[in-house]
Amino acid sequence: MADNILELRNVSKEYDGKVILKGISLNIHEGEFLTILGPSGCGKTTLLRLVAGFEKPNNGQILFNGKDLIKIPIHKRQVNTIFQSYALFPHLNVFDNIAYGLKLKKMNKDKIKKEVTKALNLVKLEGFEDKDINDLSGGQKQRVAVARALVLNPKILLLDEPFAALDLKLRQQMQLELKKIQREVDITFIFITHDQEEAFTMSDRVVVMNNGQIQQIGSSQEIYNEPENK
Repeated sequence: MADNILELRNVSKEYDGKVILKGISLNIHEGEFLTILGPSGCGKTTLLRLVAGFEKPNNGQILFNGKDLIKIPIHKRQVNTIFQSYALFPHLNVFDNIAYGLKLKKMNKDKIKKEVTKALNLVKLEGFEDKDINDLSGGQKQRVAVARALVLNPKILLLDEPFAALDLKLRQQMQLELKKIQREVDITFIFITHDQEEAFTMSDRVVVMNNGQIQQIGSSQEIYNEPENK
């Protein structure tokens, strides 16, 4: 059994008196591809935002390698997020988008070039360094977003419905590519989706959520064969 990289202990979150998450407890293993599956409004994106540090829970603990994650500032967390909107900088080319976080860390230019080239190779965008972001297809933008997140060598990558804007064929292609990338970099991916087929295609384990609570946790096969929310 892999070690737990992230532990949520009885985590709750409210907005304006409305309970969004109700006592969530979950262990996430090092190097696993975990998908949180559920309908819109079930609390899955809020859960991701708590791990990323964009929000704080009202109750409970979030532990990263046994340490209280809530006390670690966002920029010091070994966690990166990919959003549905990609959140790329339209005024920067592909290279500068990917290099942005490395430049903030004051990394030297030669090392930045090496790391960006490695990230582009990983997402199959060799030779795209000078391309204008606005000239890229949706799938290419998504690859740039993945490269920009992974170039910082996070321990956990959070992905919030990253393929929602893509057409079905491209979504299916990106699902397979993302799983291959995850195996190659061997870090923990936490993927958010409302799409059952997407969850089952990529995941080592699936967490089924509804109404702010976890309904079921298991492998894709276990949840497909014995769903608890029939």
